[in-house]
Amino acid sequence: MTDGAVAEGGGLQATGSRSMAVGGDVGVAITGDGARVVVLPAEAVRWAREAEAPPGAGNLPGSASGVFVGRQDELAELRRLLAAEGEAAVTQVSGARAIHGLGGIGKSTLALHYAHTYRRRYTLVWWVNAASTEQIVTSLAALAVRLCPQWAASAGVQERTAWAMLWLQWHPGWLLVFDNVEDPADMRHYLGTLPDGHHLATSRTATGWHTIAPTMPLGLLDAEAAVDLLCTLAFGAEHVPTPAQRGDAAALAADLGYLPLALEQAGAYLFETGTSPADYREMLGRVMDAAAGGIDPERTIARIWHRTLIAVERHNPQAVTLLNAMAWLAPEGIPRTLLAPLCPDPLALGEALGTLYAYNMIAYSADRQNISVHGLVQTVLRHQPAGSDSYPPGRRDAEHLIQHATSGKDTDTSQWEQLLPHVIAVADSTPPHSPASIDTADAYHAAAQYLDGQGRDAHTIRLRTAALAQYEQVLGDTHPQTLASRDRLASAYKEAGNLGRAISLFEAALPQCEQVLGGTHHETLASRNNLAGAYQEAGDLARAISLYETTLAQCEQVLGDTHPDTLISRNNLAYAYQAAGDLGRAISLFEAALAQREQILGGTHPDTLASRNSLARAYQEAGDLGRAIPLHEATLAQREQVLGGTHPRTLASRSNLARAYQEAGDLGRAIPLHEATLAQCEQVLGDIHPDTLASRNNVAYAYQAAGNLEGAISLFEATLAQREQVLGDTHPDTLISRNNLAYAYQAAGNLEGAISLFEATLAQREQVLGGTHPDTLISRKALAYARQAAQAVQQGSTATSATDPDQ
Repeated sequence: MTDGAVAEGGGLQATGSRSMAVGGDVGVAITGDGARVVVLPAEAVRWAREAEAPPGAGNLPGSASGVFVGRQDELAELRRLLAAEGEAAVTQVSGARAIHGLGGIGKSTLALHYAHTYRRRYTLVWWVNAASTEQIVTSLAALAVRLCPQWAASAGVQERTAWAMLWLQWHPGWLLVFDNVEDPADMRHYLGTLPDGHHLATSRTATGWHTIAPTMPLGLLDAEAAVDLLCTLAFGAEHVPTPAQRGDAAALAADLGYLPLALEQAGAYLFETGTSPADYREMLGRVMDAAAGGIDPERTIARIWHRTLIAVERHNPQAVTLLNAMAWLAPEGIPRTLLAPLCPDPLALGEALGTLYAYNMIAYSADRQNISVHGLVQTVLRHQPAGSDSYPPGRRDAEHLIQHATSGKDTDTSQWEQLLPHVIAVADSTPPHSPASIDTADAYHAAAQYLDGQGRDAHTIRLRTAALAQYEQVLGDTHPQTLASRDRLASAYKEAGNLGRAISLFEAALPQCEQVLGGTHHETLASRNNLAGAYQEAGDLARAISLYETTLAQCEQVLGDTHPDTLISRNNLAYAYQAAGDLGRAISLFEAALAQREQILGGTHPDTLASRNSLARAYQEAGDLGRAIPLHEATLAQREQVLGGTHPRTLASRSNLARAYQEAGDLGRAIPLHEATLAQCEQVLGDIHPDTLASRNNVAYAYQAAGNLEGAISLFEATLAQREQVLGDTHPDTLISRNNLAYAYQAAGNLEGAISLFEATLAQREQVLGGTHPDTLISRKALAYARQAAQAVQQGSTATSATDPDQ
C-alpha cells in the first residue's frame, strides 16, 4: 500500500469534517472533506498579510452590560485556562442536576462576558457559530468581509474563509469563540492549523474533548446567585427586594431548578407584567403535576414558556405563528427575508418580531436582519401536539418557507450558505408520522446538490436520507426519482467512508434500476459503476472488476468509445486491474485512456495530465522505471507550468517522482526531492495536514532506505503520534504509520517493539477491514516474519527479513 500522494482522485487531499489549511505567499488554500483547492489572487494574499484589525475589533453578538451574577469564579478559571493552554471548552456538567444535554446553562453568556472583559488583550475577538461545520465556515468567511471588504465582497464563501485562515496565521494574538460546538472533532483541524491565538469553545457535549482542549464544566447557578439574578431581572437593578419578595424569589428559583435561561425568562415575564414571584409560583402549581423537588427541568421550562406565549399571543397573534415556524429552523441566523412569506407586510413582520423580542423569546443580530431562537425554546415548541392536519404547530409553515427559499434558479452561494442550516434543521426535525411532501423532498435535494457541487457530498447524508424517505412515501420504492435518490445517498455514505452502508444501498438500487429502467439505461450504468467503486474501496476486487468490465462494455456499446463516461469507465477498470496486481491489462487500458484524452482534450488538460500520471505509476509498479521516471518528470514539468509549483497535484507529482527515484536506487535525487516536497506541504497545507503527514512518512521511508534508521524512526514516531491525534487510532493511514514504525524497529533490531506494533495493527485491521482485506493479509504476513526473525535470534541463526509492502 502506498502512503504518498496518488493519482486521479487520490492526490494531495485535506481530510476531516471541515479541516482547512492555507499557505503563505503562494496564494493557495485547501479546505477539507474533498480537497477543495482555493487559489487566492496575489493581491488578496498581500492584503491578508498587511491588513490590520482596528483596536477592539470583533463581532460579539451582544454587550456585557446585562445582569451577570454567580459566575465570577468561572470567569477567572476560564482566563487561567486560556492563558496557560491557549484552548478551553466550556461544557455542561453531566449528572442529576444537569439539563440532560439541553441548552440554557449559561455557557454562551460566560464566553461572551469573557470576550468583553478581556477583548483589549486581543488583536481581534471573533465569534463563530459552531453548531455545524458549514456554519463554522460561514462565520470565518465573514471575517474576510470585515477586514478586507474591497476584495471579499465579490469572493465566494470558500475563498473568504481561506483568506480569513491566512490572516489569522499571519496576525497572532486573537481570540476565536466557537459557540455551541456539536462535535468536538470539528475543532481539531482549526486548533492544529491556527496555533497563534486563543480558542474558546462552548458545547452541550461534555465528552470527546480529552484530545482536543482542556474543559471547564459549567453547572447550575448556586441558590444565592439564582435568587440574585431573578430579583434583579424581576424588580430592577435599583430596587432592593423585601425579605418577603426575596423569600418568594428563592422558592421560585428552586422550582425553576436554578437554570439561568429559565430564570431569565421568568424574570422578563415578571418585570413585563408586574406579576409577583409568589403569584407566578401559584400559576405554575396549577398547571404542573410534579411536586416541588421532583420537577422535570424540561417540563418546568415548558410551563414557563407556555405562560409567556399566552402573553405574546395576547399582544400579537402573528408573533406566535412566526415563533412556531422558527422552532423547526436552525436556532441561529434566521434571515428576516426567509420569514417574509408568512408575513409579507414588512411593518407587520417587524411588529411581530418586536413582540417576541420584548419577551426575550428571540434575539437580533447586530444589523437586526437575522433572528436567533434559543434551542430550548425550539425543543419545547416542537413537542406541542399535532393539529387536525397531522402537522405540529409551525411544521407545515417551516416546510413552506424552505420550499419557497430553495425554488429560485438564481440562488447564489452566499444565499445558499445562509439557507443550508435551516434546510438541514427542517430535515433533521421531521416528526414521526408527519405527512410527506414532494416539494419538501425537492428542497432537501436542492440543498444536497449545492453541497455536492461544493465538493462536500459527505455532508449531505442527513439531507439525502430525509429526501429519500419522502420520495419513498409519496412515489413508491421503485419510482425513477426514488431510485436516483437512493443512489445519491449511497454515494454520500461512500464519500463519508461508511462503505458497509454504501454497498448495501448500491446493491439495493442496482437491480431496481435494471428492472425499472433497463440494463443499459445511463442511470443503470452509473449505478453499476458506483457499486463497483464501492466494492473496490472495500477491497472486494473480484466483484469490482467484474462489474467494471460489464459497465465498460455497455458504455462502449451505448455511448461510444470516446464518450467522457466511457473514458471514466475505462480508467476505473484500469485502477481495479492495478489494485489486483494485473499490471499488464492495467497499463494497456491506461495507455488507451491517455491516447484518447490527448486526442480529445489536448496534451496539457488536467485530466490528460492525470492520465499520464496514472500511467507513470502503473509503469513504476510494474518495475519499468525506464518508462516511469521520464513520464513522471514530464508530468511534473507540465503540472508546474499549468497548475503552478505548489498546486496539490503538482506536489503529488513531485512526491511520485521522488518515490520513483528512490525505487531506482537514486537516493541522492530522491531524498532532496522528498525533503523539498515536505517543506512545501508544511508551508502550503500546514504541519498536521494529512498530506503533510504522508510526505513526512515518505521522507522517513527514504531515510530508512539510506540506512539512516535513527532519522527514520524519529520521523515515523512523530508521524504516528500526529496521525493518532488528527485522524484517530484506527484510521487506515494511522494503521499504515504503525506498521511502518514496526518495520523500522525490526530493521534496527528492536524485535520486541516491532512485534508489539505488528500485533496491534493486525488486530485493528481485522476489526476495521475484515480478515481477508489485502491490508490485513499484509499485516498478518509482516507479523509472521517478525516472529520468525525473533525465533531465529533466540536460536542464534539468521532469518530472512521481510520486505516493506505497507509504506
